[in-house]
Amino acid sequence: MALSEFELIRRYFDRPQAAVGRDDVVLGIGDDAAVVTVPGDRDLVLCMDTLVAGVHFPENTSPEAIGHKALAVNLSDLAAMGAEPAWFTLSVTLPQADADWLAAFARGMFRLADHYRVQLVGGDVTRGPLSVTVQAHGLVPRGEALQRKGAAVGDCIYVTGTLGDAGMALQQGLRAAPALRQRLDFPSPRVEAGLALRGLASAVIDISDGLLADLGHLLEATSLGAMLWIDSLPRSASLAAAAAANSGNPHYDIILTSGDDYELCFTVSPGQCAAVESRLTALPGGCSAVGVIEAAPGIRCQRQDGSSWVPAGSGYQHFRNGNG
Repeated sequence: MALSEFELIRRYFDRPQAAVGRDDVVLGIGDDAAVVTVPGDRDLVLCMDTLVAGVHFPENTSPEAIGHKALAVNLSDLAAMGAEPAWFTLSVTLPQADADWLAAFARGMFRLADHYRVQLVGGDVTRGPLSVTVQAHGLVPRGEALQRKGAAVGDCIYVTGTLGDAGMALQQGLRAAPALRQRLDFPSPRVEAGLALRGLASAVIDISDGLLADLGHLLEATSLGAMLWIDSLPRSASLAAAAAANSGNPHYDIILTSGDDYELCFTVSPGQCAAVESRLTALPGGCSAVGVIEAAPGIRCQRQDGSSWVPAGSGYQHFRNGNG
């Protein structure tokens, strides 16, 4: 017998309050809307992302990975704002009520939610083509939210973690090394880095559509440009191995333009670089200096020998790339 929408919610998504232990949730799942308490000295930060099968994840992606990623991409947005995750809502559209699929999906999502003490407080389940929408809510001290605008000429450009792994996994498909596929399916939102950057970074954005595209958004906020040192772009051992197997191809285009990294790109005034590096070195992923903000608009890429390099693309854009 098929489960109803409400039975699905109760079975797979309604958890005891003690599971997360947040005392700021007055009313969670089970009513027409959730009620939460926002401390008077905090600003509320909201973000929302939708993941569609075949656009944001390959059709063969495991439900556990989909659950993880649906929440992770939103936590990455909160990280870029320097916000501490608090609550989230979930809307799932499913072709059918598959008990095994739902159990794995919930397992992947709640494992990440529990790690960051973020509580599911409501949502919806409907029938249709597979898609997942999450709205996440975070808290930041009043007036201290990080923003895209604020970079200045001479600021250093940094990124967390490594770039290009998810893009390489998408390109190689079933041939991709497990470590590359792990980065695609289970991205690590840099929440700790975002919190550490409060009061130090001049501008921050998360890298979801590729470094060139997202850095471009950051630069648009102040009508500035940038020089990227492409030989300094951080890459994983798995990506380096893929390069070595492909006649030493450095894969600059994948590193610069592929999406799904969910790292942070941020700018720092020269006087704050030492403090930022000290804070982030001890955190997962660390950080790497990859360029400098310049007055002339546009992004220029330079090799270590001083020569220029022109990328083949500019990053992922919906309605231009594929059918998304």
